[in-house]
Amino acid sequence: MTDNQFGLTRAQLRTPRAAAVAGVVFSVLLLAVFWLMRLSVPADPYEPGAWLKGSVSSVVVALNLVPFAGVAFLWFIGALRDRLGAREDRFFATVFLGSGLLVLAMLFAAAGVVGAIIIAFHAAPEAMIDSATFHFGRGLAYGMINIYVVKTASVFMITTSTIALYTRLTPRWLAIGGYAVAVVLLIGSYYFDWSLLVFPLWVLLVSVCILTDEQAPPEA
Repeated sequence: MTDNQFGLTRAQLRTPRAAAVAGVVFSVLLLAVFWLMRLSVPADPYEPGAWLKGSVSSVVVALNLVPFAGVAFLWFIGALRDRLGAREDRFFATVFLGSGLLVLAMLFAAAGVVGAIIIAFHAAPEAMIDSATFHFGRGLAYGMINIYVVKTASVFMITTSTIALYTRLTPRWLAIGGYAVAVVLLIGSYYFDWSLLVFPLWVLLVSVCILTDEQAPPEA
């Protein structure tokens, strides 16, 4: 392949600047998912499943939003890697990408478990309520979201903050704040109901900083 062809290929594969908007889309969608879930599903993992007898339309809407949030998060990761360019370190890049993919995998798996619980209830309502199968699925989804997703997201935040601190990807205050919040979530996410909201809000801040920096006029 000639240099001209190589240059043309690189130009065609450049990440669009609008990809940074994906972080905002992911944050809004994930916050909407958590809010819709909380409208119907009690926070107590030991509840007997009475919410299944009521309207689960908000839960169904939330489950349908999860794939869109996941795709937006992938675009957000791609936008960050493109912004780093040649400054990307292999070690931190591996942890950064791996933790991000784990967050998505567990989020999708938890959504699948909740969807399976709803389908199983409609197939056999009397057998499902307060059954061992329901409690297993409820506990599995609860553990994935409130423990493993949050803790893996904390690793993602720590890695991203480390990269941002050394490459000036984001303002210094945001990188240091990411460290502080991530450490608290890593240790005590099980005890804070609001821990689910921290990650999408942090992604929203990072995305806004990137978009603001891209739209700022160049220095003279």
